[in-house]
Amino acid sequence: MDERTKADVDELIARAAKDLVKSEYAIALTGAGISTESGVPDFRGPSGVWTKNPEAERRAYQGYQNFINDPKAWWLERLASRASGPLGNLEEVNPNAGHRALVSLESMGILRCVITQNVDGLHEKAGTRNLLEFHGNFRKLRCIRCESRFGRGEFDLNALAREGRLPPTCPRCGGIVKTDSVAFGEPIPQYVMRRSLIEAERCDLILICGTSAVVYPFASLPRVARQSAMNSSHPLTIVEVNAEPTALTYDGISDYLIRGKTGEVLPKVAELAVGLTV
Repeated sequence: MDERTKADVDELIARAAKDLVKSEYAIALTGAGISTESGVPDFRGPSGVWTKNPEAERRAYQGYQNFINDPKAWWLERLASRASGPLGNLEEVNPNAGHRALVSLESMGILRCVITQNVDGLHEKAGTRNLLEFHGNFRKLRCIRCESRFGRGEFDLNALAREGRLPPTCPRCGGIVKTDSVAFGEPIPQYVMRRSLIEAERCDLILICGTSAVVYPFASLPRVARQSAMNSSHPLTIVEVNAEPTALTYDGISDYLIRGKTGEVLPKVAELAVGLTV
């Protein structure tokens, strides 16, 4: 990075800190880019899981329909596989400086909600309190009828398999339970979708962190926010922190882009915000 570019980035970081501090209701949207810095692979990047293995992507597209067709067989297949999953062993992965910076902004009362595409549970592990996991969490299970969520430890899945009692059923409504991670073709849980739209329409600042904004309906949230602000004439600032421009940049949805790694940019933003609030 040359000196001019670095100065431009530093100027935008300072601008973001000021915008956050003066905001009344700021939210963050996060994607794979914030987790790759913790060692979690993405799916479609140059070294992505599906870039390297297109067959794995094809199987992923079939997974939810397989569950609907035969949930018992789906669970038996999952339990028989000892593989750690396409993203590796997420239990061993830890939050990075970007996750912790968002927690800091939340603890200051600046950031009101984090909505994430990521299923790795790193925001929760970092300590984010007001969190919407748009695509679920690999550590949890969910009833597909009432949407109740459970820790994996609340079901002895191996015992259920031995006793021929798969799929697990919800103790609250009797519905079928699956993993919480949202599969292709599976609807976003209504509660999460509804809350996410409310947050998007309510906010006056969005901090977009490490997402290329191509996976819908998550990618529609900044556009929903922009349209809501235009319809109601309330102020809205959308700040991108991404390694490269996105459709949100090119379409004028975001106000400005800070090019860089979230783990480097966000801590600087949070540090400056602390100084502005003292």
